[in-house]
Amino acid sequence: MRCDGDRDGPQEERDERELELVPVRCFSCGKVTGDKWEVYLKLLLDGLTEGEALTQVGLSRYCCRRMILTHVDLIEKLLQYNIHERKNKET
Repeated sequence: MRCDGDRDGPQEERDERELELVPVRCFSCGKVTGDKWEVYLKLLLDGLTEGEALTQVGLSRYCCRRMILTHVDLIEKLLQYNIHERKNKET
């Protein structure tokens, strides 16, 4: 994505990671947590429990674990209200 907000390509070519609003850092301690989200989801799909997955991605502090455990990915729901996104899906 360019700085002016224009998209580089058609809707289908966009990277799905652009659509996630995962907090980049822990609100309490400042540790980077945003890069752990996809790995965490993959570990959950592989059958690990939430605690095991959080430990495996390297989140030991309860404040950082909270950032991942309480994250709700609302962007897909919010995009339903974006007129431009709806028009792109209809065509």
